[in-house]
Amino acid sequence: MAPKKGAKLPAKKKVEKVVNPLFEKRPKQFGIGGALPPKKDLHRFVKCPQVVRIQRKKMILKQRLKVPPPIHQFSKTLDKNLATTLFKMLMKYRPEDIAEKKDRLLKRAQEVTSKSVLPLTRMPIVVKYGLNHVTYLIEQNKAQLVVIAHDVDPIELVVWLPALCRKMEIPYCIVKGKARLGTIVHKKTATVLCLTSVKNEDRLEFSKVLEAIKANFNDKYDETRKKWGGGVMGSKSQAKAKAKERIIAKEAAQRMS
Repeated sequence: MAPKKGAKLPAKKKVEKVVNPLFEKRPKQFGIGGALPPKKDLHRFVKCPQVVRIQRKKMILKQRLKVPPPIHQFSKTLDKNLATTLFKMLMKYRPEDIAEKKDRLLKRAQEVTSKSVLPLTRMPIVVKYGLNHVTYLIEQNKAQLVVIAHDVDPIELVVWLPALCRKMEIPYCIVKGKARLGTIVHKKTATVLCLTSVKNEDRLEFSKVLEAIKANFNDKYDETRKKWGGGVMGSKSQAKAKAKERIIAKEAAQRMS
């Protein structure tokens, strides 16, 4: 039967735990020969792949060594806003891919079979690519704008191209990413692109882009052609040099006093 309201319940008996005298209770000790330590994040102790290590060493080496001006100029690229505007324009003049070319040739063949007289067709205005082809267009003074990738390897392939553009008085710019240039011409990578002409509706915008590019690259040639790159010490070396300078300044102050 259930207990009545207000009635006191019988107190529960306390059960004492039986302690085994053979096993003593010892707190965990994480020292040598003690308990296992808790799990830690050891990611920074893991050895990186060799490819990543080579990339990092190469990057640090480029910062430490002195870089001559012709190579150092490839570290100064177009700013983000201007590069975005430029790539939007280049995307308008993408060359046709394999599927588009196949459709165009098929339509052309159908026109040939149906009509005896073919209409005159102009060459489409597209972006030109390929190092040899672009070099020929620069030498013939047909290129209006040259776009060079900053991460071409080996750099000797394009290191002479800015000097040629300046000699022919053709605007040029250096942008980040050969893979980004490759997407415009349906390739994995592209070292250099150029525009020979633009449509009438894009001429105003193209002229503004040219003016900005001339101000950033062509007009600043005399400032950058004598500037060397690299020569940046590590954080430890910089700290030692600053400490040495402080000591020298302190000794000079004591002598003056």
